[in-house]
Amino acid sequence: MANIYDSLTNLIGNTPLLELHNYRRNRNLPGRILAKLEYFNPAGSVKDRIAWGIIRQAEEAGKIRPGDLLVDVTSGNTGIALAAVAAARGYRTKFYLSDNISRDKIKLLRLYGAEIVEVENSFFLAPDALEKITARVQQENPTAFFTDQLANPVNPQTHFETTGPEVWRDTDGTVDFFVGGVGTGGTISGAGRFLKAQKPGLKVVIAEPAVESLPTEENPYPDEIDGVHKVSEVPPEQLPGNFDNTIADEVIALNTSDARATAAALVAEEGIFGGTSAGAVLWAATILAARPENAGKVIVAVLPDTGERYLTAVASSR
Repeated sequence: MANIYDSLTNLIGNTPLLELHNYRRNRNLPGRILAKLEYFNPAGSVKDRIAWGIIRQAEEAGKIRPGDLLVDVTSGNTGIALAAVAAARGYRTKFYLSDNISRDKIKLLRLYGAEIVEVENSFFLAPDALEKITARVQQENPTAFFTDQLANPVNPQTHFETTGPEVWRDTDGTVDFFVGGVGTGGTISGAGRFLKAQKPGLKVVIAEPAVESLPTEENPYPDEIDGVHKVSEVPPEQLPGNFDNTIADEVIALNTSDARATAAALVAEEGIFGGTSAGAVLWAATILAARPENAGKVIVAVLPDTGERYLTAVASSR
């Protein structure tokens, strides 16, 4: 029987787990690292999951119909995912984003037909930046459907229903650590909640940027880790609404240079070209795997996207 899919949305999820044998052996790591390769989603990132979840829920609720405009704030990957699903379902898209994100992501958004509004990176330094940008998006697009990736409960629920169960199934319940970064907070919160419900002793660990990799008033355009945000010692109003700040057992900070070096090692040693955020998550997973007490433990690291979205930034950093 032919195995033919009839929509891009049928290809979302069920991404593979790959054990990083070479990477582990080269560092003599006691723990095992399994990479969940989210770039296998059709539009290339973990955000395909929530894009389809949000659009599907809106369709089922009768909130949108073909030809309607979808709008949101994005650091790139959710916008790309929404634009791809929107193209497949017959919607238009418009996104507001920092002017410090990867130029490759902006090119992709435009190729998918999205309208782009760039916002100065320094704007996001304000404590109420998220509230202000959300209000601006809705005010400037009163008839559009605001997908609200940062606070739409469909986001973490999608990961609770898909990402978490996939990790549990594919590790046969042997997973001991679940490691990710926080963009919207949906992956770590939704999948983490599911996995902890199955195995209360499981640890959820977050990779976050160190202070040196964050924008400041003196340096509003640092070399950032796209889509990976700081969550420790951050006021609640500056955190995404979808982030469960009780879910993490540990937070590991790193510099952008660490993330880039780890991503470079991954492609050289395993042939997996992950993005900068993937390098950040793998860095944190490596810290865990190096601890003697974690010998033989199974550490699942969510690698959000492909390094092909950061080629310009990688080239300029050399």
